[in-house]
Amino acid sequence: MITFQTNYAAMVAENNLNTNNLFQTKTIQALTSGYRINNSGDDPAGLAVANQYRDEVSQLTQGVQNANYGVSTLQIIDGGLNNISTMLDRLQTLATESATTTFTGDRNNINVEYQQLVQEITQQASNIGLNTGGTFNVQNEIFIGGGNNLTNSQVLVDLSGAQNAVDATALGLTNTSVAAGGTELTGNGVRLDAPGAVFLSGNASQTFTFNLISNGSATTFTATVTGGESGMTEAQVLDSLNSQLSTYGITAQVGADGQVQFGGGTPFTVSTATTDVADQIATDGATATNVGIYNLDGTGTYKAQAETLTFQNGQGTANVTLTAGDTLSSAIAEINAQTSSIGVYAVVNAAGTGISFQSANSFTASTSGAAGGAFSAAGAQTVNAPSSTASTTGNALAAVTAIQNALTQLGQVQASVGAGENKLQYAIDLANSQITNVSSAQSDIRDADVATEAANLTKAQVLEQASVAAMAQANASPQAVLKLLQ
Repeated sequence: MITFQTNYAAMVAENNLNTNNLFQTKTIQALTSGYRINNSGDDPAGLAVANQYRDEVSQLTQGVQNANYGVSTLQIIDGGLNNISTMLDRLQTLATESATTTFTGDRNNINVEYQQLVQEITQQASNIGLNTGGTFNVQNEIFIGGGNNLTNSQVLVDLSGAQNAVDATALGLTNTSVAAGGTELTGNGVRLDAPGAVFLSGNASQTFTFNLISNGSATTFTATVTGGESGMTEAQVLDSLNSQLSTYGITAQVGADGQVQFGGGTPFTVSTATTDVADQIATDGATATNVGIYNLDGTGTYKAQAETLTFQNGQGTANVTLTAGDTLSSAIAEINAQTSSIGVYAVVNAAGTGISFQSANSFTASTSGAAGGAFSAAGAQTVNAPSSTASTTGNALAAVTAIQNALTQLGQVQASVGAGENKLQYAIDLANSQITNVSSAQSDIRDADVATEAANLTKAQVLEQASVAAMAQANASPQAVLKLLQ
C-alpha cells in the first residue's frame, strides 16, 4: 500500500539512526575514558564486583604504607636496642674492673660512670618507646588488609610486658652498683633517697660514733652531721660523712634500700646517737659491725679473766695473754699490740661494752681460758666471712650477674623486633602481590578493550551513515505518489 500520511520506512530509519548514534556515543565514551563501565547501566553486576575490587586495592595500598611505617618504627627501635647493647658492654667492663680485689683505684669513681650509664639506658629506652609501659611496650597491631577476616588482615608484633621492656628497671639494673659494698645499720628504718626529702632541718645534728683502727691502734671517732636551718639533701649528708670518714678509709653511701651504709677495709663498729628529731639520718640507737671483712664477735660485755687468746692466719700466729685485772680498754690495747702484725684487730663493739675482732683476711681464733672472757665460749671460735653485699667486690660481682641477665633479656627483645620486621616485610610482599592481581581482576571487568571498542566505533560510524542514507531514501519515497496524480 502506498501512503504519505504515515511514512513507516522513515520512522524505522529514524529509530535505527538513534540506536546507532547511541551505540557510537557509548563507544566514543569507552575509548576516551578507558572504561567499559562508565555508569551503572553499562553493567550493574560487573560494576558491583569492580567496586569491591577497587575498595580492596585502596585498603591494601594504605595497608602497605602502614606496614612500611611499622618497619621504619621497628628499625628505629632496633637501632636503639643496639645502642643499649653497647652500653651494657661498657657496664660489664666497669663491673668486671671493680670485681677484682687487686683493683687499687677508687671504686666510687667507677660507680659514677656506671650509674650514669644505667640512667641513660632508661632514657634511651623511653626514647624508643620500650620503657616499662612505653608507647611500643604493647602488642602492636599493624592493619594491612587482604585477609578473609579482620584478624587475618593485621600483623601482630608483640612487644608487651616487662620481658620486652629495656629500661634499667625491667633489665634488673636499677639497684646495681660497682662501688665497694657497705654495712647497713641494724635497727635503722630511715631512707635517704626519697625524692625532695631533707634531713636535720632547723640546725639539728646527729652523731655517729665509730670504734675503729687508725694507725694500727684502736680509737674512737665521732662524726657529726649538722643540717643547718633548711636541712640537707641526700648528697649533702653523704658529703658531710665522707669528708670526716675518708681519713679512716671508711666510705658512707646509700644502699639499694635507700638507707645509709658504711664500707671499707678498716675494722670498725658504729652506733647512732639519739637526736629526737623527725628528719634524722638514721634511727636512734642503730648499730653496725663492719661485715665487709672477716669478723668475730666476742662477748657482748667484756668480763676480765685470765685467758690466752690465739690468732692465726697466713701471715703467722699471735698469742695474747689477758689477766683478771684487764679492763675493756687495756684488753683491746694488749690484743692489738700482738695481733696487728698479722692484720687482725680488736675494736670496741657497737654497744660499747665488748670486743669485735676483725681482719681483711681470713683468720682463726681460740681461747684456752674459761668461757665468758673475751669470747663467749672456750676453745675454737667461728669467724664470719665477709658479706657478699658488704665486701669490696660484692656489689660488682652481683652487677656482673645482673648485666649478663640483662644482655639475655635484651637479646630476646631484639629477636622479637627482628622477627616483627621480617613478618611485616613478608606481609608487604603479599599485599603488593594482591594489589597487582586484584587490580588485574578489576581491569578485566571495568576497563575498556580498546581494540574491540575501536572496531565498534567503525561499525557505529558505518551504521549511522547507512541510517542517514536510508532515512533520506525513506523521506523521498512519498514523492512517488505525485507521479500517480499527474
